Amino acid sequence: MKHMARSPNSSKPPGYLAVSRAPRYSLTFALPLLLAYEGLAFLLNEGGRSGVRNGADVLLKSLFTVAGGRAGLTLFAVVLLGSGLWLVLKDIRARGRPRLPVFGLMLGESALYGVLLGSVVGVLTQAVLHPGLVTMAAQGGSVARLDLPTQVMISLGAGLYEELLFRVVLVGLLATFARRVLAWGPVGSGVAAVVVGALAFSAFHYVGPYGDPFALGSFTFRTIAGAVFSALYLLRGFGVTAWTHALYDVFLAFGF
Repeated sequence: MKHMARSPNSSKPPGYLAVSRAPRYSLTFALPLLLAYEGLAFLLNEGGRSGVRNGADVLLKSLFTVAGGRAGLTLFAVVLLGSGLWLVLKDIRARGRPRLPVFGLMLGESALYGVLLGSVVGVLTQAVLHPGLVTMAAQGGSVARLDLPTQVMISLGAGLYEELLFRVVLVGLLATFARRVLAWGPVGSGVAAVVVGALAFSAFHYVGPYGDPFALGSFTFRTIAGAVFSALYLLRGFGVTAWTHALYDVFLAFGF
């Protein structure tokens, strides 16, 4: 009895770089950031809804509060957790349960990116600005004046909520608008969305009670960092990008 010859790649499982971008890994990997940030915010703000929080968190929840009134925060939680859970379960049904060692690799990868991020963005910024401005830009800004636990809490929130707001929502919406309304091609719409999203991400750090005084060096540094985060999001998914951002900010808080 003859058997059909199987293609050498037909049964080859996807590698780490592919599977770690899937929702069952990427979104599950981001869940501890959410729990740690919200837990610290609850403890440091003595259980109140007011107090120091990450600005992107406040903005996103405020939009839901305006739309839903008192039920806005509950609606936000339902949308955030419900959509994430649906995507994870759908992925698990299609491809099986996630394996724990992959999460360990993702954490190591994110930590490595977090260590390298400042140097890489600094070199890119130095190509545009005077080296002295780059040194000033890489500092922690106004948040550095807060106590260490609060800095850590805000850093975790930055990784989660700033990536959710500026990469997933803003860049995604801008790219969709450019393709469907302006009829731009995928490359042009993607580049435009990344650039505008990076500028908005940088400008966001200068608004609100804890916003930094505007400086060309820090603005350029953060704009380039926003573009790097967008590239990382497209290549490595939400989970690794969120943890990279969070760990970079945490390393800054500890003076690394």
